[in-house]
Amino acid sequence: MARSLDGLVLAPVADQSAGQVGTRTRFTYHEKDGEIWAEYAGGDVVRGHLVGTRSGDRLDFRYVQLRTDGTTASGHCVSTVVETRDGRVRLEETWEWESAAGSGTSVVEQVTEHDS
Repeated sequence: MARSLDGLVLAPVADQSAGQVGTRTRFTYHEKDGEIWAEYAGGDVVRGHLVGTRSGDRLDFRYVQLRTDGTTASGHCVSTVVETRDGRVRLEETWEWESAAGSGTSVVEQVTEHDS
């Protein structure tokens, strides 16, 4: 199993479409006893939260966010935790909006001090 996500800051490696998370979004993760949660903000997202569970290297969570245009959105995501060649955490995600139509995949990676 990959190391704990607790206290790690992760960011998307690519921008999604407008109104979604992007390379300027930062996720601060927390983990305890199989529970995961995070706060996130940046880019088109004013404030976001996710909450879910971790079993081995699989995360299963729901997310909700407030966008800069005043709208809200929510969805479901399943992620696989992997380690990059340089030892950082990477999440390979498959997500689906529940508040609107749409689904996709994305990747977020641990941000190092020189990346932030």
